[in-house]
Amino acid sequence: MPAAVVRGIHINYEVIGSSGPWIALTPGSRRSYGELVDLSKAIASAGYRVLLHDRRNCGASDVAFDGSGSEHEVWADDLHALGQQLNALPLVVGGSSAGARLAILFAIRHPQALRGLLLWRVTGGQEAVDRLAEMYYGQFIKIARAGGMQAVCESEHFSECIKARPENRERLLQTDPEQFIKVMTTWRQRFLESASLPIVGATEADLRSIAAPACLIAGNDVIHTPATARKAAGLIPNSELHDDVVEKRADDNLLKEWDRKEWRDAETRLAQIFSAFLKRAGIK
Repeated sequence: MPAAVVRGIHINYEVIGSSGPWIALTPGSRRSYGELVDLSKAIASAGYRVLLHDRRNCGASDVAFDGSGSEHEVWADDLHALGQQLNALPLVVGGSSAGARLAILFAIRHPQALRGLLLWRVTGGQEAVDRLAEMYYGQFIKIARAGGMQAVCESEHFSECIKARPENRERLLQTDPEQFIKVMTTWRQRFLESASLPIVGATEADLRSIAAPACLIAGNDVIHTPATARKAAGLIPNSELHDDVVEKRADDNLLKEWDRKEWRDAETRLAQIFSAFLKRAGIK
């Protein structure tokens, strides 16, 4: 796969489609972009080019720990720089869960480079913030304190990063554990501060400032609540919400974990909704 050096970091990426407007899609958590290939092919077949990439600390890209902003702010700036290198700006930016957070931060930080937003499984609420802050940051702070960077290398996530890009082992071992803990602590604090916000990472004013058209598809679990999607759609001025792509569930009867098969089975509909939305928005 192609690779680029973006802000000093090796980024693994792939472009699906050979012509048409550019769309960048990003998966949730710190997973590799591979899970979005089939969805991207379906969207590209409607006349688009889809840019997929492994964010720093994900998949086959470099591990690197920049505490100058939240993790999602760093990711958003990386995508903007990658888009510049590929002459792909302005972009439609979209994603699921953590990928949706990246997209929202891209919209806030780089509005001139944005054509539209495609968001699904948006994240918000106290339970989501508490659980995810521990999963993304808290556990690695504990691991580094107990066993240093060797233990971080052996953790489930970072061992996968090493498997995908062997150079990451040396990069991790050369990282000062106190600096690693400091960055993870900063990222964790920024994440925890989002508990009272409409969605993780963005205030009401941030969302109201987004001028680009946005398409939101609601989740149905306690991390990606339909209430969060409704809040976001109510604040982003030029937005539309679809709340029936996966099984509709009452706010007091949500799934404890998202159903990956349910979302996988819904990909054909996702592609149809997003493609139709983009054409209505004049992005074609």
